[in-house]
Amino acid sequence: MTATLSLAAEPLRAPRTADARSLKRALLAGIGHVVARREYLDRINVFPVPDGDTGSNLASTLGAVRDAVTDLRGRGAGGLLQAVAHAAVDGARGNSGAILAQFLCGASEALQGSERLSAGALAAALREGAEQARGAVADPREGTILSVIGAFARAFAQQIEPSRGDLRGAFEHALVTAREALADTPRQLPVLRRAGVVDAGAQGFVDLLDGIAGYLRDGRRTVPAAAAGTSTPAALATAAHDDTGPGRWCVECLLSGAALDRGAIRAALAPLGGSCLVIAGDARRLRVHLHLDAPSELFETLARFGTVSAPKADDMHAQRRAVQAGRRVAVITDSAADLPAARLTAAGVAWVPVRVSVDGVDHLDKIGLGGPELYRRMRDQGAVPRTSQPPAGDFSRRFRQTLSHHDEVVYVGLSAALSGTFQAAQAAARGLRVVSVDSRNVTCGLGLLAEAAGHWAEQELDAAAIAARLTVLLPRVRTFGVLRDLTYAVRGGRVPRAALPLTRWLKLAPVLASRADGRLHLGGALRAGDGLPLRFAAWLARRVPRADAARVLVGHCDNPREAAQLATALAARFGLAAVPDVVESGAAIGAHAGPGTLVVGFAPALD
Repeated sequence: MTATLSLAAEPLRAPRTADARSLKRALLAGIGHVVARREYLDRINVFPVPDGDTGSNLASTLGAVRDAVTDLRGRGAGGLLQAVAHAAVDGARGNSGAILAQFLCGASEALQGSERLSAGALAAALREGAEQARGAVADPREGTILSVIGAFARAFAQQIEPSRGDLRGAFEHALVTAREALADTPRQLPVLRRAGVVDAGAQGFVDLLDGIAGYLRDGRRTVPAAAAGTSTPAALATAAHDDTGPGRWCVECLLSGAALDRGAIRAALAPLGGSCLVIAGDARRLRVHLHLDAPSELFETLARFGTVSAPKADDMHAQRRAVQAGRRVAVITDSAADLPAARLTAAGVAWVPVRVSVDGVDHLDKIGLGGPELYRRMRDQGAVPRTSQPPAGDFSRRFRQTLSHHDEVVYVGLSAALSGTFQAAQAAARGLRVVSVDSRNVTCGLGLLAEAAGHWAEQELDAAAIAARLTVLLPRVRTFGVLRDLTYAVRGGRVPRAALPLTRWLKLAPVLASRADGRLHLGGALRAGDGLPLRFAAWLARRVPRADAARVLVGHCDNPREAAQLATALAARFGLAAVPDVVESGAAIGAHAGPGTLVVGFAPALD
């Protein structure tokens, strides 16, 4: 009788084939190994860019696989691996995650229809997976996960005959070769040698193999010990680096279609420039990954070939700055917070984008669709943008990656009374070192609160102390907005249709104000027309105490001229030492308030 893998507590004896259940358990053991090592992998990530997220990306990719197969039943080994490949493509994150997804796709194709897994079949699958993984990368480099995948596949094939078809024996001998290839990565990539680390993606692949090998040896899923000799984040983040290539944003998405042509897609993307292009998947579903400066260009180009979904863009420059800062507490908000980019950077605040859907296409707020283009479509094409909260997975990945380099996270989020964004973040934060604070605010008020949290993080307060100070500050932070036209709020269903003709007939501009419970209410109305910014400033001066107006921020929706007038008028009315900063508001308010809207946030001075 042919021996199979099992969950026996004793060592497994020379298994020659494996069924789907044993393959699934072995994979889950390997995935658990990578997830346990996630923070270590993040800390040693310096290639292709030192943004400290390789472990989080691999854990996210493999986490999608784990979720898809944990309860999967009734499939042979080939069917199981096909489900693994599909889940990996859907969940792939980052350069290494996309490469690993393509490796699994290639392996699944070689095992299509197989009920059981033999050493010979696995050798063919590994070979096909390694070839497809390399083919998915536009500019393959030695000294990366590709090198280790290739070395493992070749070594396994060479071990079939000496091991007499013993899966475990061949696997363990090939694993020795993979470890040697991993140790060789610093020689192949100078940036790794300078930083004193191996390639993070390659290490993650070896960790996956280590977890599988442990299961093959004794039938148990083991948790690895903490990595020894872990370098500090700051030492790695400041390592000399000349291999990053162009591109500020790590951008990726899923592309679906009937017969996707990779060659044509790669040719269409070439004029965009960028670097680290990986196209993983099959003819009907592709994960596309690229580093570039204009994320929307990738999404718009791919839309010519099929349906674009699950867009993602990470600011790698901001990630690197966060690692370099070395703060104990990191501050994260969402794109509903409006604050000038320079002030966000100075405060060390990161953000997760809200989704914006225009004409059925999803975009990333402040990344995939800029304000001017959004408002042009609203005015000229009658587009009705819809905003939606980021998936909990977006928050989870950001929180986990950030916690690889910081002790704690404070999340300051969009008012829970206005959106499900805060609830999505709370769900993602469960079990993590994350303290969530409902800002009960939006746009400029939310931005000022996030900036305050960053200020206290710089003072080395812990997360609980920062949250306590924010809670005290909340009642004194207010946001007001005056709408030039209710058309967009009516189209979006936020204001009753009957209000539109009334305000037009009376020539009024409604004023919205934040409330203590986090909702917005109609605070009044002003005469529309010329001079509205001055009337708005006077209206605010009668309602906001000067003690609560030490920090003032003006936002606008495609209305920079009147925003500048409003800022100057507020400086005079409140006796400010300087004219308040002006920022273009994101789609979180613009999609509902429409072009022409003016916003003001007030907050007291910080201690």
